[in-house]
Amino acid sequence: MKFTVSRDALLKPLNLVAGVVERRQTLPILSNVLMVIEGDRLSLTGTDLEVELIGRVALAGGAGEDGEVTVPARKLVDICKSLPEGSDIQFSAEDGKVSVRSGRSRFTLSTLPAREFPSLEDSIGTHQLAVKQGQLKRLIDRTAFAMAQQDVRYYLNGMLWELKDQQLRVVATDGHRLALCTLQEKVDTDGDAQVILPRKGVLELARLLLDEEATIGIVIGSNHMRATTEDFTFTSKLVDGKFPDYQRVLPRASDKTVLGSRLELRQAFTRTAILSNEKYRGVRLKLSENTLDIVANNPEQEEAEETVPVEYVGGGLEIGFNVSYLLDVLSVLSGDKIKMSLSDPNSSALLEESEEGDSVYVVMPMRL
Repeated sequence: MKFTVSRDALLKPLNLVAGVVERRQTLPILSNVLMVIEGDRLSLTGTDLEVELIGRVALAGGAGEDGEVTVPARKLVDICKSLPEGSDIQFSAEDGKVSVRSGRSRFTLSTLPAREFPSLEDSIGTHQLAVKQGQLKRLIDRTAFAMAQQDVRYYLNGMLWELKDQQLRVVATDGHRLALCTLQEKVDTDGDAQVILPRKGVLELARLLLDEEATIGIVIGSNHMRATTEDFTFTSKLVDGKFPDYQRVLPRASDKTVLGSRLELRQAFTRTAILSNEKYRGVRLKLSENTLDIVANNPEQEEAEETVPVEYVGGGLEIGFNVSYLLDVLSVLSGDKIKMSLSDPNSSALLEESEEGDSVYVVMPMRL
């Protein structure tokens, strides 16, 4: 196997593929990247048995010699990064070693047999759809922060993808807050589906969405999901579990509506958070006519207080929240104003953009 490739063309796909590879592996071959030459195309594959990413690079100046080999992913990335921009890299494999040459530099890397490299099996897709990468990135960016991390309820460590009535909706929750975003345009797919993409799959997929206007094809199967662009094929196993019924979590009986400046509220929450309890991050919201007072205390008896003018008419209300959860929501919302719907101190708050937005957020209250 022998080929030449430009450093700059190789580095981007190699970086993304190596991102899938786990640093600590039970199987040594999982810390390697599989390199396959077919004609004038090089493909790079990385996997951790849950997520698989294949990147493709067109080789300029004719084809190399066909073949396949696996080499240590991190070392190869570090070598390519350290070479000067614009340089060409020559690869050749023989006798269980790969030689990497560029200019006056020469590296010899150990290899493992390509035939031992695992691949995620091809399951037959039941649903297919195509969306713009920018649209998919928005869905993920607006909800991913609410996914759980290492929760024993393993089905929360991921994101629900729901196809219903030709609409694509994604939902994430960690049991304390919930984020939901719906694609505004209808998608051309037959039948309904609900699948849970694991946390790592969501984060890796988001890294691939670099070209907003380009289309990404998605195939959803019973236990895998595959996304394909011109340069990449991404496959992830799905979480086998039942996602909670998010419709039951959305507050329906909110009778108090607060409209406020997103920027002002975000700044006020950021300032009061400084003196909140470091462990619980609680702040108290006190509502009165057209005024919102935000108060934070901590065990050192320190206190922060902010008054923010809002549009609100109704009775007084005092309610506690984890300020980090509110700030997460205000960070992903856009628009000048946000709308907050409340009912009583023990009920969740519903946050959304004041205009007709595509995203809805639910934050559970805290007892302070």
